[in-house]
Amino acid sequence: MSPFDLVIKYWLALAAGIVAGILPRGEFPARRRVALGLITALTVLSVQWLWPVEGAAAEATADEWPHLLNVLIGMPILGAVGVLFIPRQMLSLVRGFTLVVLGVGFVVSLALLTVPMTPGWHFQFIKDWIPSLGIRWHVAVDGISLWLILLTTFIGPIAAYASFGSIKTQVKELCFCLLLLQGAMLGAFVALDLFLFFVFWELMLVPMYVMIGIWGGAEKIKAALKLFIYTMTGSMLMLAAMVYLAWTHQRLTGVWSFDYLALSQVVLSRPAQMMCFWAFSIAFFIKVPMWPVHTWLPDAHVQAPTGGSIILAAVMLKIGTYAYLRFSMGLFPGPASSLAANLAGVAILGGIIYGALVAWKQADVKRLVAYSSVAHLGFVMLGLFGVTPTGIQGAVLQMVNHGISTGALFLLVGVIYDRRHTRLISEFGGIAKVMPIYTALFVLVTFSSIGVPGTNGFVGEFMIIMGTFTSERLGTFAGIHTIGASAGVILAAVYMLSAVQRVFFGPLTHPKNKGLSDISPREMVAIAPLVLMIFVLGMFPSIFLDRMKDSVAMAYDQFKTVSGQAILFADEQQAKLLPADTFSPAFLKGAPGVKEEGEPEAPPEAGDEGVQGAAPTRRDGVLADRGGDR
Repeated sequence: MSPFDLVIKYWLALAAGIVAGILPRGEFPARRRVALGLITALTVLSVQWLWPVEGAAAEATADEWPHLLNVLIGMPILGAVGVLFIPRQMLSLVRGFTLVVLGVGFVVSLALLTVPMTPGWHFQFIKDWIPSLGIRWHVAVDGISLWLILLTTFIGPIAAYASFGSIKTQVKELCFCLLLLQGAMLGAFVALDLFLFFVFWELMLVPMYVMIGIWGGAEKIKAALKLFIYTMTGSMLMLAAMVYLAWTHQRLTGVWSFDYLALSQVVLSRPAQMMCFWAFSIAFFIKVPMWPVHTWLPDAHVQAPTGGSIILAAVMLKIGTYAYLRFSMGLFPGPASSLAANLAGVAILGGIIYGALVAWKQADVKRLVAYSSVAHLGFVMLGLFGVTPTGIQGAVLQMVNHGISTGALFLLVGVIYDRRHTRLISEFGGIAKVMPIYTALFVLVTFSSIGVPGTNGFVGEFMIIMGTFTSERLGTFAGIHTIGASAGVILAAVYMLSAVQRVFFGPLTHPKNKGLSDISPREMVAIAPLVLMIFVLGMFPSIFLDRMKDSVAMAYDQFKTVSGQAILFADEQQAKLLPADTFSPAFLKGAPGVKEEGEPEAPPEAGDEGVQGAAPTRRDGVLADRGGDR
């Protein structure tokens, strides 16, 4: 294709980039205008690229490079090691190296979009890690985790860039933490071996603990310890349940395995199902967080530096919601189905309503945004508890929406804190007169947060409410839950618009506010990608929903089928293995003892039975019980 053809094809992106680069004047240096133009052009280009084309799925001829996910995980982790060898006095090199690693990671992650997200696993890579225990390096992506991976790689460079503007000490250590945290979060989203997932789950806690403990506010040690204790408590429960599941699998098959696909076939007795479901779910509810295990979040957000708050809100909390969908609902569909109505009630009363009311009464604007996360993630969990295709799609989309909107809010709060060194709402008032551009951006992001149509927050909340109303799992309570969720939308507008009114409008009474400078070119470059994505997600949600719908449909169908089977099997009060044909062959691709197309491998030769790593034999479609429940 000639350069002229490229210009004709992508004229809209080129024009948008030129306009965005020309418009800023005044204090905006040329390099900042170029950056804004490039960000705008890439955003428009991404919409053109992602726009669904009829028949595109049939042309899915692109090869899936099996090492792509390994590169995404390994690049920031190796980058963290590389930072240690750069002299700390070379601040520009340390910062530049970190931004390059994170930026290249985002570009590489775009390769995930080259393959249509058909049902099943993509870019799958499997390698034995600890064969004697059946632990494997098993990573893969589907339509559910796709956008969360891209959200992580998208937010990482923005959070690092924002951090470098306010943190001037121990920059080398900060870069190490940012890179290590990035690799751990990506690993948690793609791990399909439970032991591997646990390693990444714990690994990402360490750099966040350090970031809050070193660069946090006045009560940073208290906040860091609270985060660590809460998370570790849930982690120990989850680890115990993982070991019990793997042990049960070994009793039933003679083979140890921590693989998610293999353990999905294990159906525990009813008491064991319930205990393991709660062990997993409590760990995830703490990470979300849900009431009543949410109290660590406001402290962590308020004390964390701006970059840490952005990552915590935009990505780390989503690992809890994602893990509940993937593991709690995937491994224990019976309890997840039977407890759906009760959990949805907690999500509404203890999350959406409580979070909104507490946010309304906050005097600190950063704490207000922190409690708003409790309310918004209550919506996400409600969509998952309802277990409808519409609700699950809305929940996944809302995970991305919340990451964009709340990440932008924390970034903007950091801007005003750098100027006034206070976040108390009473210290402001009328600053729209001296910071008009900043005010316009904050109001826009506020509209996104409360779900105004045309912004990204609207579509996800609407789909969740519709999924709640039509949910079979919620039964007669579906209508009541829908009313409660709708009330939460109204309360979100109340607490956010009330804060905007008190901070930005009215008389400019405080003398210190009269000399405030408007948003700087550097800060504009940091916020611009988030603002653009607010409109992309709000105006073109289908380009995101289309790539997840097949994976969500498969997960929903499997949940319905397996939850019914699990309840029947659990009545026998002993552990069993579900038949392999209960699951889609696309789901079982890569499972231990299963060929790529989902068919079982040939049974081991006589005399090999019980050898570690041997494929379990089958009887009447069910894996044989080798020394199982005795």
